[in-house]
Amino acid sequence: MTTLIKLEIVRALRNKRFLFFSVIYPAALYLLIAGGADNKPLPGMKLNMPLYYMVSMAAFGAMTAVMLGNSERIAKERESGWVRQLRLTALPGRGYVAAKIASAATVSLPSILLVMIVAAAVKGVRLEAWQWIAIAAGTWLGSFVFAALGVAIGYLATGDAVRPISMLLFFALAFLGGLWMPMTLLPQWVQNISEWLPTHAYAALGAAVETGAAPHAKDMAILVGYLLIFAGGAAWLYRKDTRKA
Repeated sequence: MTTLIKLEIVRALRNKRFLFFSVIYPAALYLLIAGGADNKPLPGMKLNMPLYYMVSMAAFGAMTAVMLGNSERIAKERESGWVRQLRLTALPGRGYVAAKIASAATVSLPSILLVMIVAAAVKGVRLEAWQWIAIAAGTWLGSFVFAALGVAIGYLATGDAVRPISMLLFFALAFLGGLWMPMTLLPQWVQNISEWLPTHAYAALGAAVETGAAPHAKDMAILVGYLLIFAGGAAWLYRKDTRKA
C-alpha cells in the first residue's frame, strides 16, 4: 500500500495540467475576483471580499484536486483494467482508496497554501497565527469529504461519462454552496438549500475562524454526515465493482 501511495503521489505531481488547474488556477481566480476589491464588509456579513474569497478559493482549489482528480482517474483505471490487476495483488481495497486520497491530498494542500499566501502578499490580509493555521488545517481536512465523493463518482461513472458528471456536480455544489459569491447576494430559496450542502459547511469553517470564532457545530456535523455517506457509498460501489469483475 505504501508503494502505491508513493506511485500515486508521483503521478499527480507529474501531471502539469492537473497541477495548474488544482494549484495555480484557484490563486489566479482569487486575484481576478478580489484583486480590485476594497476592504468594506460584504452586505450582511462581517467579512470583506479579500477575506471571504480567500477561504472560498482555497476550498475551490482543494475540491478540484480531490474530487475531479479522483473521479476521472479511477473511472479510467477501471476501464483500462488497472484496478482489476491491482485486485490480483495483496493490496486491500482500502489501500487503493487510501492511495487515491493521499495523492489528491498532496496536491490540495499546496493549492490551499498558495491562495492564502497570495491573499496575504497581494491583498494585505492579516490574521493571527492561530487563524492561519486553523484555516489551512480545516480546509485541508474538510477536503476529505469531497475526496470520498470523487472515489464514489469514479466507481459509479464510465470513463466517457465521468467528466461531465463530476464537472456538473462540482460546479453545482460550488455555486449553491456560496464559493462563487456571498450567499447574502443570492435568492432566499438558494440560501435555504445551501445551508445543508457540504460546500457551504466546508467554506463556513474558515469563514468562522476569520471572524475570530470557532467553527459552528452544525457545519462540522454536516461535513461528518456527508463524509459517512460518501465514504459508505464509495465502499459499496467498490464491492459491487469487485463482484462484477
